[in-house]
Amino acid sequence: MPYFDSLTQKFSEGDADALLAFGRHLHWGYWSDPTKADGSIADFAIAAENLSRLITDVAQIQHGLSILDVGCGFGGTIASLNERFFNMNLVGININNEQLLRAERTVHALPNNHINFLKADACQLPFPDDSFDVVLAVESIFAFSSREHFFREARRILHLGGRLTICDFIPIQAFYRTWKLIEKATKTLVVRTYGSRPVNFCPLIEYKQLAKATGFKLVKTENITRNTARLRENR
Repeated sequence: MPYFDSLTQKFSEGDADALLAFGRHLHWGYWSDPTKADGSIADFAIAAENLSRLITDVAQIQHGLSILDVGCGFGGTIASLNERFFNMNLVGININNEQLLRAERTVHALPNNHINFLKADACQLPFPDDSFDVVLAVESIFAFSSREHFFREARRILHLGGRLTICDFIPIQAFYRTWKLIEKATKTLVVRTYGSRPVNFCPLIEYKQLAKATGFKLVKTENITRNTARLRENR
């Protein structure tokens, strides 16, 4: 059974560990001091929330904004924003029906906020031009069919001065060259394991070129590899 399907089955069976670890967030965790990670499920859940908060802090999110989370998973980042800010228009999109259903069941707008979850393709965003202040993609862009199409769509729907903030796995050049050699076989394995689109990696230099070509100005990059190291060690 694909990984994400097995998660929803565990949730339905009341698996407390699965619910704590992945019931809110599907992405990796962030430890400001990775030496203090204790390897527990509770610690990982906190770290996963911290990663969402880090991304939204980098995006300079504040009260009263319109935010789109692309590849929203179970709605964890939307839930975090809902709890921390007010007068927000929060929209999460995904192509996975089960994930969207869970998001709709578990994430409810607090007073003065508005939340909507939609099934939509990241490369064909169903929104008018100039609709959002911030677009987020938290560990999801590697599954999009085209980064360029997504960037162009994000640019189209953002207000003037709006921000696109991404968390992605960026390969070093040596790994990227190896990956390209085995990409076809590895993509097949990923689809069988996760039941989703193949993973597509993009080096930082190509991100910079893509940003320039699609009308974005690169403001900040941050390498958080060391802050996720304990996750890799403990899994």
